[in-house]
Amino acid sequence: MTNAVRHLPLLVLIAGFAALTPAKSQTFSLLPNLFQQDEQQTLAYAPEDEVVQEEQVYEMPAHLKRQVVNYQTKELPGTIVIDTANTYLYLVLGEGRAMRYGIGVGREGFTWSGTQKIANKAEWPDWRPPSEMIARQPYLPRFVAGGSHNPLGARALYLGNTQYRIHGTNVPRTIGQKVSSGCIRMTNDDVTDLHARVTVGTKVVVMPASNTVRAERNEIQPTRQARLPQNAVPVSRLQGPSVIRASELY
Repeated sequence: MTNAVRHLPLLVLIAGFAALTPAKSQTFSLLPNLFQQDEQQTLAYAPEDEVVQEEQVYEMPAHLKRQVVNYQTKELPGTIVIDTANTYLYLVLGEGRAMRYGIGVGREGFTWSGTQKIANKAEWPDWRPPSEMIARQPYLPRFVAGGSHNPLGARALYLGNTQYRIHGTNVPRTIGQKVSSGCIRMTNDDVTDLHARVTVGTKVVVMPASNTVRAERNEIQPTRQARLPQNAVPVSRLQGPSVIRASELY
């Protein structure tokens, strides 16, 4: 007796069951669904750390949001004044007013003060950590191409012939904090706005962190002579792939 004849009663029973079952409620197959089993096994053994969750939207505190404020100063309209102690950047508008931005500044031991000028402007800048930073943190990449995962963010304003910049950040929670290595960071929206308002040659006054002055009420004090590190060097730019997202390294 052949296999087909031997299994004929079973096949008739299956056919009858399929005929009685509504087609839209069930799909029946005599063949094992090997592909489905493989997929289930793959999902069952997928490591949890491979699951990527979207970062929650961060709501910036009201006082750190971009806004026009009353501001008395002797600086001319168009000047940038950085209030290091209070983590604010002011763009002087004139007639006793200024555009105020919340910023992140240098952590303890990495603040500086003085007067510089914007030497260069860049959109989605590349980042090459300076040698001093690599000496402190040798695990850093030597180059990060411009883009959404670059720690310099959407725009950068290079200050004089130094390694310092006013730039964006991909970690907006650090605005209002003292965590950088001396650069001034802003949200990407704010640095894009500032980038469009200023030109190369704009004067930038950086107030010392130890001199807490509420410039919105009082005139700022004369700035001290710039105290830049002796080993400050121009920021270099190279070609290469984007390799890291940094938050408190620059």
